[in-house]
Amino acid sequence: MSLSIAPLLESIASQAEEADQSRRVSPDVIAALKQSDIMRFTASKNLGGLNKSATSVAFELEALAAGCASTAWCLWNHLCTFHLFCGLLGPTNRQFLANLTRKHEWVCFPAGATSGVRGVIKDDIVSITGQASFGSGARYADWAGVAFVIDDKPQFSLVNLHQNGVLIQDDWHSMSLRASATDTVAYESASIPLERVVDFPFMYRVAFREPGRDMIDNRYREDWVALSDLWLGAMAVGITQAALDEVTNGIQGRIAIMGVKVAERPTVHVNLGQANGLVQAARDHIYSRLTETDHRLVNNQIPTESDYLSQLSAAMISLQLCSDAMQLLLRVMGGNGLRQGPKFERYFRDLQAMPLHINAHRDRVSEQSGRHLLGLDTENPF
Repeated sequence: MSLSIAPLLESIASQAEEADQSRRVSPDVIAALKQSDIMRFTASKNLGGLNKSATSVAFELEALAAGCASTAWCLWNHLCTFHLFCGLLGPTNRQFLANLTRKHEWVCFPAGATSGVRGVIKDDIVSITGQASFGSGARYADWAGVAFVIDDKPQFSLVNLHQNGVLIQDDWHSMSLRASATDTVAYESASIPLERVVDFPFMYRVAFREPGRDMIDNRYREDWVALSDLWLGAMAVGITQAALDEVTNGIQGRIAIMGVKVAERPTVHVNLGQANGLVQAARDHIYSRLTETDHRLVNNQIPTESDYLSQLSAAMISLQLCSDAMQLLLRVMGGNGLRQGPKFERYFRDLQAMPLHINAHRDRVSEQSGRHLLGLDTENPF
């Protein structure tokens, strides 16, 4: 399989340990990614993008996550939030989005818990003040999506991060995805042209499914959260497969207590076999839903709520399968799996963040899927 990211994989993997320790992705890697065609994968052709299939994006992110999960996480955020921004900003902002695509500019979407931004109109400018949290990739990005209110009315736009009035706080001090720059972005009278401000509809995925709603491209009717979850599942598969390979190769010559060869222990065989089966099942589950998604995209079919929940559920289960596989691999590694330095420990830490992402969190997804099965309305806004 030919991957667009292939020429960069070696350099991305070689800086992964340093990125983890310094909590910074190499500037050279960020620059190379910004020059790469992968930046345009989720942009439609009428924006100058490559209009790639959902499956193609997943393959790229799976490979990238195996090399450096922090780097993959940042690019994942760019690709899936750009998809959302095209849906929200719509045809009136086509030229603006085309310019971003042409220049390979990076976007992010800080909008997690504790976020709160308000806007004030001053002539033809909106001035925003407040803070937005969990802005993965913000330190490397050029633009941030910002949800804010004007007179208690939800609004949305993109804000240029390279301006006075924007401060990216270095506050992502997590054990996982250390270099992902999942920081808080603070705005103090940052400026946005009024003409680029749009309404932020509640449960926008439902609004996007309206046949009469004018969209830049029909691909943006697919919900970005659903796509983000499927791509997150692919990244989890990539990192867990890398951990499996690392453990399998690393124990070949290992000697346990009393001179026993680790690779000859039956329980090692059992745990490795189970882990391999779990990873294969996770991969199959994710890519089967991606195939269904691409079928809708090719045929311009509008997704349903059942489609959306099916995508979320596939990711939820695949993430759980990867988590279970990683626990089995830790059992094989024993105490050595917790030593800082070897790749396995970083793989293990980075995976912990993936099932906890709110988009794919099993508590959120399970509840809404259960409501839908009972004929009750789903309540989650995203």
